[in-house]
Amino acid sequence: MDTGLSGKGVVVTGASGGIGSATARAFAAEGANVVAHYNRGRERAESLGLTAVQGDLTDERDAARVFDEAREALGTVDVCAAVAGVWPSADEPVWRLSFERWEATLRANLTATFLTAQAFLREVERNGHGSLVLVGSTAGRFGEAGHADYAAAKSAIQVGLLLSLKNEIVRIAPRARVNAVAPGWTYSPMTRGALDDSLVRRISRTMSLRKVATADDIARAIVVLASDELSGHVTGELVTVAGGMEGRTVHPEA
Repeated sequence: MDTGLSGKGVVVTGASGGIGSATARAFAAEGANVVAHYNRGRERAESLGLTAVQGDLTDERDAARVFDEAREALGTVDVCAAVAGVWPSADEPVWRLSFERWEATLRANLTATFLTAQAFLREVERNGHGSLVLVGSTAGRFGEAGHADYAAAKSAIQVGLLLSLKNEIVRIAPRARVNAVAPGWTYSPMTRGALDDSLVRRISRTMSLRKVATADDIARAIVVLASDELSGHVTGELVTVAGGMEGRTVHPEA
């Protein structure tokens, strides 16, 4: 089925990461013109063979510049996949969680997504159309012990921010849409080293499908939500891509 994305201008943030790079490749495979944003992973972003733009999305001026450069490169920015985010690997319960880490995690996830959405919605106002896909996490649905900072940031993205933006965006473009994807455990550079066999057996007890997602699994869901052809009457929705994960044990044995 034709996604209708051929020729569209697409910005993928965090394209140097596993999910981001898979998403950028997925849009390019649909014939879209893609800008691959990165902050520090220049070589990984440039290896995609797409237009790569650097920027610190926690900085208001930098975030705006990324979209200015994307518009210059693409002619128009029609779609944005806000993938960029950081999962701090250290397990730190709240009574030991430093204020510095709390602030840094919210800034790298929630603030970066807010500034990305703000810059993209200015493109929507200019164009009169657009589709935005936010990337949250199952941590924002079920919580994640030892990572309350990350869970809080992702919950804010995929609930409060998502549901506000889907009502705001139609003020400037009546058919524009905002949706979100909540990945569960996914093989990516961010989780490399954490997902050994014993952990996979343990975490998959909460999942109907006892396997960890690939970055391509997440990317395909993002493409579907971005496509006006495939999901043109879908907005304000959170799609969880986590193998049927629940906040309880489904399988009795590891």
